[in-house]
Amino acid sequence: MKQTIQLRLGQHLTMTPQLQQAIRLLQLSTLDLKQEIQEALESNPMLETVEEGSTREELNQPGNGKAENSKLNAGDNDSNNEKEINAEAGNLPDELPVDSAWDDIYDSAMPPSSGTAGRDNNDSSDYLNQRRSARTLHDYLLWQLNLTPFSDIDRAIALAIIDGVNEDGYLISELEEILSGLDEEGIEIDEVEAVLHRLQQFDPPGVVARGLQESLLIQLRQRPAGEPYLDKAITLIAEHFDLLAQQDHNQLKRKLKISEEDLLEITQLIQSLTPRPGTLVADTETQYVVPDVFVSRQDGVWHVELNSEATPKLRVNPEYAKLIRRADNSDDNNYLKNHMQEARWFIKSLMSRNETLLKVATKIVEFQRGFFEHGAEAMRPLVLRDIAESLEMHESTISRVTTQKYMHTPQGTLEFKYFFSSHVNTAAGGECSATAIRALIKKLITAELPKKPLSDNKIASILAEEGINVARRTVAKYRESMAIPPSNERKRLI
Repeated sequence: MKQTIQLRLGQHLTMTPQLQQAIRLLQLSTLDLKQEIQEALESNPMLETVEEGSTREELNQPGNGKAENSKLNAGDNDSNNEKEINAEAGNLPDELPVDSAWDDIYDSAMPPSSGTAGRDNNDSSDYLNQRRSARTLHDYLLWQLNLTPFSDIDRAIALAIIDGVNEDGYLISELEEILSGLDEEGIEIDEVEAVLHRLQQFDPPGVVARGLQESLLIQLRQRPAGEPYLDKAITLIAEHFDLLAQQDHNQLKRKLKISEEDLLEITQLIQSLTPRPGTLVADTETQYVVPDVFVSRQDGVWHVELNSEATPKLRVNPEYAKLIRRADNSDDNNYLKNHMQEARWFIKSLMSRNETLLKVATKIVEFQRGFFEHGAEAMRPLVLRDIAESLEMHESTISRVTTQKYMHTPQGTLEFKYFFSSHVNTAAGGECSATAIRALIKKLITAELPKKPLSDNKIASILAEEGINVARRTVAKYRESMAIPPSNERKRLI
């Protein structure tokens, strides 16, 4: 093949590092963005927060003795600073022995945990240092196991059983599976079941059960003997649990030979039990949602503003910026120049992210004004294309902005994605949001009679009377998405 030179013209899209950084920051949540900003502050000396800069400017004001003592000069030996540090630290030694502890050399800054000094000095105590680690159900069961006399073999079986307990307190592993996983030989399934019954007496009541029915029976059998309706409740759970789940009250009254008033008392006793006993023990740290924007109504007008506390304000360090020389090509000067450019790109990307976030949030409020004034029933159908066309942006950009971003509204703190939903055609030729239909279904179910709940067909007919044509299966789908049981399971005596 003969080699030739050809000239071709073409176009291709190249993403610059600046554009890649802006896109990456745009799709980060508030918590991830804070971590990204913290990493940038630690890696780039040219970046600083405005709070730090203002503090430095206050310290550098003339006439302030502390500022003059703490000011850094290029030709100074920092003797005054060393004297101040040594005076505060108490003449720290130059070298520390390798096998020594911190408390052996320095006095602890933490207040005493007991005694009059600790009680009198409440303001100096650190709340975060006093917090204990979260207690799990697994740790609580092991603590009770250590207090209960077990043989070595039974203890090994008990440890295997506890490892199979989930967070709700139920044993999700089969006894045969637990038996096969034990290293001990000669153990029968009866021994494993005997250890299981001992563990089921642990606190909280109903723990280590193999299902809801067994957990409720354990809780009932641990209640004081002679309690009214206790025997009937045990019989109902043990022999007629399926009828109770189906809310078949007529069959229950016939099987137990009781009146409707007695069945009501038995049902109330069962409802006082804990369906997930493990949740009574496990401590989990609360995960807070930080809103990105705030929506408020002032003088009849809805205002949207960014959460200033969500992201710190950044700027280029003016002191380091003065050290950059244009004609200098030394390694130190190039180092400062590169970090200066990176700092400017990072700040510009943050500004672009905030501007885009504010634009999208404002446009969402304009589209969904009925929701903010009247609630979820007035939600309009909205898709990403509507916002993208209105702001002349790409749908992918709107998708990044609305992912893991939250809006604080008078209706609560909601994710941006909540305001987007598909539409359903109405009888009048209009459109209704799927979110509004869910709100209407929930409103109808909330107002229904407990003894005669609304079926999916009845809900569909009620919505049709209001001009919203939805099929029964659509009502069932929306109801299940809201974790609402069907009508036969919602039936109550009261």
